[in-house]
Amino acid sequence: MDKKAKKRHEVIKKKLEQLRQQLAGAKQQPDDPDEIIQLQAEIGKLEAEALELKQS
Repeated sequence: MDKKAKKRHEVIKKKLEQLRQQLAGAKQQPDDPDEIIQLQAEIGKLEAEALELKQS
């Protein structure tokens, strides 16, 4: 992993941590059901990108 990919991986990790906390809060207080779906989709997208960066 080059320096740029490593930095991107760190940014993704921090973003995932934040999104997971938001998802947990959204599940506890489901005001907007679309928010849960959106957060799950974004988490899945970022996890796939992180895996792709790790493999390269």
